[in-house]
Amino acid sequence: MNKLTENNHGNKRMTLREAVSAYIKDGASITFGGFIGRDCVAAVHEIIRQGIKDLTVIDDSKTDIMDLLVGAGCVRRWEGAYLGYGAIGLANNVRRAVEQGIPATLEVEDWSNAGISMRFLAGGLNLPFMATRSMLGTDIIKYNERIKVVDDPYGGSQVALVPAARPEVAVIHVQRADVLGNAQVWGFTGNDENKARAARHTIITCEEIVPTEQIRRQGNMTLIPFYCVDAVVQVPYGCYPQSCYGFYSYDVMFCGDYHEMSKTREGFLKWLDEYVHGCRDHNEYCAKVGWERLQALSHLEKQFNRI
Repeated sequence: MNKLTENNHGNKRMTLREAVSAYIKDGASITFGGFIGRDCVAAVHEIIRQGIKDLTVIDDSKTDIMDLLVGAGCVRRWEGAYLGYGAIGLANNVRRAVEQGIPATLEVEDWSNAGISMRFLAGGLNLPFMATRSMLGTDIIKYNERIKVVDDPYGGSQVALVPAARPEVAVIHVQRADVLGNAQVWGFTGNDENKARAARHTIITCEEIVPTEQIRRQGNMTLIPFYCVDAVVQVPYGCYPQSCYGFYSYDVMFCGDYHEMSKTREGFLKWLDEYVHGCRDHNEYCAKVGWERLQALSHLEKQFNRI
C-alpha cells in the first residue's frame, strides 16, 4: 500500500463556487461542521445560489443554516437531534415545512445528540453501527425504526444500536488551514473530526490559509488531516452572523432581525433576495452587512477569546 503523504496531495485551494459545484449535487447527503459557533453560513449561501435541491442533511443540532436551506427549498430530509434558532426562538422555515409543507414537505428522522454523534463515530471508524445507551426509555426509539435495541451480550442490559452515518459531503469551517487541507480548530470541536472521516468528500472553509510550516508548529491543533480533505476555501467571516472562536462574536441583533422577517414566508423571501440572491458571493454579502460592523465583532471577540 502506498503511504499517504502530504507530497502526493497537492494544492486543494478553490473558490467557494468551485468547491460547491464540484462536490455538492442535487440529491446528495451532506453534513455541516460547527456546534454553537463555526457554522458554515457562507457555504450554505452558495448552495442556495446554485439552486441545489433534494439534500439529505445528517447532523447533530443546527440553527441558522438549516432554516435557510429549508426555506430556500434545498432540503428533502433531515436526520438529526435539534432544529431551532438558538436562544432567539423557533426555526420558522423548518416549522412551516413540517406543519404546512411550505415550500416543500420536510422528512424528519429524530435522534438524540449522543445518538447522532455515535453514528458519525461509526462512520469515521468504518464500522456498520455503534452501541449507545442514549435514547433508551424515550419515544425516539418508538418512532425511529432504524434504532435497534438489543441485549448486551456481555452484561445482559439493553443497548441501542445506531447505523453508521456516511454522508457524501462534509462542509466544515475552521479557523485556519493550509492548501493541503490540514485544518486546525480552536474551541469546541463538536463531531467535526468524525464527520470529515465519515464523509466521502470534505470541503474545508476557513478564516485564513497559512503555510504548512505554521500548521506544523502547532500540529496538536490539527483536528482534520489533509488526507480527509478534497477542497480548501478561504472565506473570512464565513460563519457570520454566527461566531467563530477567536475571530468574531455572534451578531445577535442581525439574527434577531432575520428571525423577525422569517416569521412570514414573504418576509423570508425578501431577506433571501437581499442577502443571498442579491449578492454574487460572500464578499458582497460582507460588504452589504458592513465591514465596520464585522470588524467591531472581531474586536469584541478578541477581548474574550484569543488564539
